[in-house]
Amino acid sequence: MKTVPTPKTSPYLQLLNWIFRPLEYMEANFQRCGDLFLARWGMLEWILVSHPDALKTILTQDSGDVVSAPGEVSAILKPLLGDNSVILQSGDKHRQRRKLIMPPFHGERLKVYADLIQNITRSLMGEMRDGQTFQARDLTQKLAMRVILQAVFGLHEGDRYRRLETLLAERLDMLSSPIASTLIFFPALQRNYGAWSPGAKIAQQSQEIDSLLYAEIKARRASLDPTRKDILSLLLLAKDDAGNGLTDEELRDELMTLLVAGHETTATALAWSLYWTHHHPQIKEKVRQEIEADGAIDNAIALTKLPYLEAVCNETLRIYPVAMLTFGRMIHQPITLLDYTLDEPGRLLVGCIYLLHRREDLYPQPQEFRPERFLERQYSAYEFMPFGGGARRCIGYALAMYELKIALGTLLTHYDLEMASDRPVRPERRGLTLGMKGGVEMVFKGKRSVPTPAMV
Repeated sequence: MKTVPTPKTSPYLQLLNWIFRPLEYMEANFQRCGDLFLARWGMLEWILVSHPDALKTILTQDSGDVVSAPGEVSAILKPLLGDNSVILQSGDKHRQRRKLIMPPFHGERLKVYADLIQNITRSLMGEMRDGQTFQARDLTQKLAMRVILQAVFGLHEGDRYRRLETLLAERLDMLSSPIASTLIFFPALQRNYGAWSPGAKIAQQSQEIDSLLYAEIKARRASLDPTRKDILSLLLLAKDDAGNGLTDEELRDELMTLLVAGHETTATALAWSLYWTHHHPQIKEKVRQEIEADGAIDNAIALTKLPYLEAVCNETLRIYPVAMLTFGRMIHQPITLLDYTLDEPGRLLVGCIYLLHRREDLYPQPQEFRPERFLERQYSAYEFMPFGGGARRCIGYALAMYELKIALGTLLTHYDLEMASDRPVRPERRGLTLGMKGGVEMVFKGKRSVPTPAMV
């Protein structure tokens, strides 16, 4: 029986490499060890898996007796999300919670958010002046936050809206740099040791955010409106099979989960898509031509159905996936992955999305940004998985793709932007996600004159 390869580096040096140099860490160990390797990060051990066949084996069994997807392996997220987040639930409770909160994110209900996303994009760009230099990541962070506040929280204006916009952005930014990310991996650093400590700032922010969220939940419960389409309103009305709804604490934690999962990923992916489409101007022009030829310039729903625009978004999510890893899975019975039989109960498995998306056998010249690869072949759910897979696939993935396609399509067709520098942008850890180093500096050149559908 083959033994899973193990890097020879000490566990704590591996942890430091994983925090500060995650891509180099994964690539180096893939070169040395192959499709599976045992990562040891301090006291934590994972088997990192990057072969699609092995991932399929894991993810098709992750709700059964052989492999499970326990919430407790994500306990480092508890200070940010709260005890009741769907991410931290296990077994039947996790399945029931997903069933309860998933409907607003899929099917026909998504369409009600299309015009909202486009209007938010235009409103933000209306605040720009010709010749203004800006960081793309700042723009997309504001856009994603406003979509969350309006589509998810149901807030559109007022003091509570403005204060939450500021506080939530500050809370997420506290974990944005690789050094700040140590607050996540070493939870003791988040404790309140006095006014000088990061924990004091976190506690103060969290208390004010909770106060605002609970006030909004209380106000909405007092005047439930079944005609409202925002996700908080729909969750307030949702009932499980036993007729029970979510408590205030559960709603607060799910709102924070949707914020963290939906804001960071979309803001980063959209910033990367602006970089790639302006770093390769021919791609930008091809997107514009597709949108104009289809008459989708002012049709948000139509933007979501364009194949080349979708290919650009998919390639953005492939080359530097915002989520580098899947959620962890635990072995309960012997399982065979490729040539390895794993029979140690309690051993943790995690899919390595970054290495999967960089496989030469799936994506020739993987370092090259080439959207056409997604038009030339169909990738399975175990070959392309920017939102994870199996029982832990991101609940909001369809809304995230909606937002990415509508916002990018609107920005490229209605506005002229330029890169402020030809300097390549490098990836860098941003909390638990993969972000960009220094953002993307761009220049706003003004509104474009776009043909009306009748002119096309």
